[in-house]
Formats: sequence, C-alpha cells, structure tokens
Amino acid sequence: MLNPQQLAAVEHCDSPLLVLAGAGSGKTSVITQKIAYLIQRRKLSPSKIAAITFTNKAAKEMRERVAKLISTEDAAALTVSTFHALGLKFLQMEHARAGLRKGFSVLDADDSESIVKELAPKGAKSDVLFGIRNLLSRAKNTGLSPEEAQAAARSPREMDAAMIYQLYQARLAAFNAVDFDDLIRLPLRILETDEECRTIWQERLRYLLVDEYQDTNDAQYRLLKALTGARGGFTCVGDDDQSIYAWRGANPENIDQLGKDWPTLRVIKLEQNYRCGKRILRAANKLIANNPHLHEKKLWSEHPEGPQIRVLECKENEHEAERVAAIATTLAEKHKARWHDIAILYRGNFQARPLEKALRLARIPYHLTGALSFLDRAEVKDLLCYLRLLTNPSDDAAFLRVVNVPKREIGATTLEKLGQIAQTRNASLLDAARSDAVLRQLTPRPAAALASFTTLLDELRSASLHENAADLVETVLKRTGYAAQIAASTTDAAMRERRLGNLRELADWFRAMQKGNNAGDLAAQLALLSHADRDEPGNALRMMTMHAAKGLEFRFVFIVGCEEGTLPHEGAIDEGRIDEERRLMYVGITRAKEMLTLSWSAKTKRYGEVHSNQPSRFLHELPQDDLHWQGKDPEADKEVVRETAESHMAKIAAMLAGG
Repeated sequence: MLNPQQLAAVEHCDSPLLVLAGAGSGKTSVITQKIAYLIQRRKLSPSKIAAITFTNKAAKEMRERVAKLISTEDAAALTVSTFHALGLKFLQMEHARAGLRKGFSVLDADDSESIVKELAPKGAKSDVLFGIRNLLSRAKNTGLSPEEAQAAARSPREMDAAMIYQLYQARLAAFNAVDFDDLIRLPLRILETDEECRTIWQERLRYLLVDEYQDTNDAQYRLLKALTGARGGFTCVGDDDQSIYAWRGANPENIDQLGKDWPTLRVIKLEQNYRCGKRILRAANKLIANNPHLHEKKLWSEHPEGPQIRVLECKENEHEAERVAAIATTLAEKHKARWHDIAILYRGNFQARPLEKALRLARIPYHLTGALSFLDRAEVKDLLCYLRLLTNPSDDAAFLRVVNVPKREIGATTLEKLGQIAQTRNASLLDAARSDAVLRQLTPRPAAALASFTTLLDELRSASLHENAADLVETVLKRTGYAAQIAASTTDAAMRERRLGNLRELADWFRAMQKGNNAGDLAAQLALLSHADRDEPGNALRMMTMHAAKGLEFRFVFIVGCEEGTLPHEGAIDEGRIDEERRLMYVGITRAKEMLTLSWSAKTKRYGEVHSNQPSRFLHELPQDDLHWQGKDPEADKEVVRETAESHMAKIAAMLAGG
C-alpha cells in the first residue's frame, strides 16, 4: 500500500539515503517497511540493523509496528531505540574502554543538578545554576571533553562553566556514574579515537535508520558517521520544515551536511499528506514558503477542502480561553467529537493557566501534557530509591540520592572520597560505607553518619522480609524520618498535604498490586512500577505546547496566543530566529486533520503589566481566502455567536440539573 515515492525509499539500499518526509506523509511506514525489506528481501540479519528515534514512546510504537511485519525471533534481535538508549547499550558492552566499572549508574537530571549546585559558587542563584548546567550540556552535546571545553571558552562565564565541568566529571568518575549527555559523548569519543572498536561496531551494525533526523545535534551526527563509516549504510528520514529544537542543540544543517560527507547520497521526497484537509495543507504550504529551503517540497492531499480556518480576535487571555472552551463544547455536542479528538496548542506552558480554568468551568475533561509526572515528583523518587537500595545494594544512583535525605551531614567531599575508595576496591558505594576500614579513612562525624545510615538500611531490609511493599512504604517513611521532615519543612499547608498525599498514593499502588495477585517480590513490583503508564490521558481534551505536539494529530486543533511577542516569541524576534518560530507554527497547523482555529488576544497581562498586542505576522502570511477573520463576515459571526450562546445555555442547564 506504499505510494511510488515511499516504495522507492524502501527499496533503495545501495547508497546513503535521505528521505525528506513532509508532515503526515507516512514516514513511519517507510521505516518499518524498510526494516522488513532489509531482513526478508536483502537477507540482512536483524541483529545488524538499528532504528533510532528521539523518544522512548516513538521507539515503542515503531517496535510494535515492525513486530507485525517480521517474525517474533527477528523482532527480538532488532535494535529499535533512542540515540541515548543505543549509547547506553554501547557503554554497557564497552564499559572498560570508557573507564567505567560494570554496573555503572546513570544519573537523572535531579542528581546531575544537585552535583552542579554543590560545585558552583556558594549562594549561586537558580538562573546561574541553570546557565552552568546548560553550558555543560551544550559542551557534551558537541562532543567536547572538559579540556576541550576550556580551550573553546570565549568568555569568563564559559570558562567558569568549563572548570566546573572538569570537577563535575571527576565527581562522576568517583561515583562510577555517567549522566544523560555522556550516553552520546562517551561512545562518540571511543568510536572516533579507537579504530579497533570502531571497526567492530561498524560490522555489528550494518544498517542504521534514523527517524526525525532534523532533530540531531552535532554529537549525534558524528555518532552516525562513526557507526556507518565511508560505506554509509543508512536511511535518514526527516523534514527541515519541522526542525524546531535548535534551542536544545538540534542542528538542521545536518540535513545539508549529509550530501557533503556522502556525495553518493540519494534524496527522495515524500510530499503526499495523508492527514490534513486541502485548506489546512494549503495554509501550511503558504506559511512555510517564507522560509529558505535547500530542498523545495510542496505537500498535497486527496482529502476534502474542509471548513475555513477560523481566526478569533479576543479581548484578553481569559476571554480567549472562554471562547475556545465554548467552541470545544460545541464540537462535542453538535459534531459528536470525542474529547480526545480536540487539542489546544500554545507556544509555552505559561499560557495553560487561563485555559485550565475555562475548561474546568465548562466541565470539559482535559489532559495537560508536560505536567510533572507522578513518578518524577521528588518525594516519590526519594522513596523509590530507598526501596531500590533494599532490593539492590549495588544501586549507586539510588544510594547517592538518599544517603543525605533527610539531612545526615554527609557532605559532597565525603561522598567523593567514598566513591574513590569504592572504585579502588571495585565495590558499590553501600558496600564501601559498610566497611570499618573505609570509614576509618574518613573524618569521624560523616563516618558516624554513614555507619548510622547503613545500619538503618539493614534494619529496613530485615523489615522487607516480613512486610508487603505497601506496609514497607509506611515503615520507610517512619524509620527514616522522611514524612516528619516533609511535615516540618513544608510551610505551605496545601503543598505539604499534596506531597504527603503523593506518598500515600504510592503505598496505595503497591496495595492494589497485592490485591491483584500480581505482587511478586519487591524488585518485580519496582520494575513493573517503572514501566507503568500512570499518565494515560484517556478520553480528555489534550493541552500541550506545539513542541510537544510534534508527531501527533487531532481532528480539531486550536492554536492560541497567535500574537506578536507570543508566536513568534519576543526572544526569537530579538535574536532573529523567526524561521524556527515559523516552523513551529507550521508544525502546529499540520497537526489538524479537519478543522483549525487560530486565536489571539488584543491585550495580555505579563508580570503584572497589561500589554497591547498585534496579531501574529504568521496570520498575515496564510492564504487569506482560506481564513475567516471574526468580525469581517457578519453572517459567519452570527453563527459563531449562536453556537457559543447555545453552548453556554447547555452548560448552565447541566449545572442546574446537577445542583
């Protein structure tokens, strides 16, 4: 069922290939079908194929789709992962070359930020700490070592960050740990400097397929080069019009670089869109034509025209939110739309608050993508790390997170020294802390605190042999003093109750596992919890940033905040980054399958001040014949007012009936 361009992309295997896949053009089908083609027709072993994408969710979906096309055995041998997961697999196999011991830890963002905070000048403000962490990450994402970062520093601020980078890496080495960025940087350094290892891996992975290629950063591009070599056994699938992540290091110029590094590169364009109505697609094409292109493409569709794109001028943010909620209600009542068919997109999460209020008043169920996941809340992560240590004493990342939670006067210097001793003994941090010989090498006060901590863990481990997981949660909270610390340190009563409630919810989850006869041992329950989808939105209206909406599609889409200073963002205007803002708008428009509504507010309140706005320049770049500007067509406006009034009356009737 592939169209001619898709089929050509699937069957081309004899030279490097770039597939320029427009929005909604079926790129995932091309990748999955090509994997099956390589295995079944080209007889390439599935163990020698890697499909790489950018999110775990996308990798999971791709793996499931491939599994329907090939045998179970072949699917099991195939690598479908993110760049970072591939880097982790590499380091687990090549840990010695990276200077790591087997069983090294991968620190999460919170752990990494804690180390940076300890190494930064005392009293450094949060924006300074964020800047340092950002510079460290940027250095790693361009493949720089601490020494190379110091040599490349162009300002005192960058030099200070490079010095902290060196101390930061020394701390990670002592802990036998890596951070998220190291999962790319370290494999890249090894592959570029170790010819033997590079040859082994080029033979181990004979063909790479890279999805969302326009989102690759410099280090990821170099990793592709190192893994494929001069042979260039790869298919890169991407869309320069959807490159919207320059702010986190993505380099859209990597698309152009392919042709320079591999002169035999073939380029195939996928221009048939299977998602959008003709009118929506025409608007997207007209908008993005204002950006420069090395590879011109124009999307087309066989879908119907669809209704005009509605442009709403609103008085201010609250008025905009109320109008969007009213129209959404009309869609559900008149057009029989399910809530999950509707999405509200915006430039930044700061725009969500008035929308949430309006949706709650309208009794519309909604799901806010990008909100903090339950499992990512600090108190939940802390408690889970205690439980992880009880099941796996070698879990150094868990040890580092809770050894000083609640506070035990065990400082960073003590932990670094403990890590160095553990490394020389080839032991975990917890095993080292249990050793009297190790504790004698530390100063008395932190040594006593460490001894007390290990004794506490031993007592909790003993309790874990007799208690179920739900009861063990309560025991850990009580014996560690963690619940008491939250109660004492959180002055805001609502916040205190929320944090304690999260811990009760965790206990309830384990309790539900017991009732469902799926308990297993504690380790099995922790593994199941880590894979549990506790954030499944169900039938709810979706709210998210346009960045988060990439790759998704909805029948009905609202894009709010279409005013100068919001979209495009004022920072992008000041810095001359309008092209990327236009690509972001293009991504938002092409999420809509049937109906698109754009809105802007004449006034907005920022930092307590009211600002007057002008409609976004992007609205004027759209084909005006395809737009209905509210206020310019009285008859059409009457219909909007009538629908809105009916929705309000229905809402009032529902409230009275419920009251």
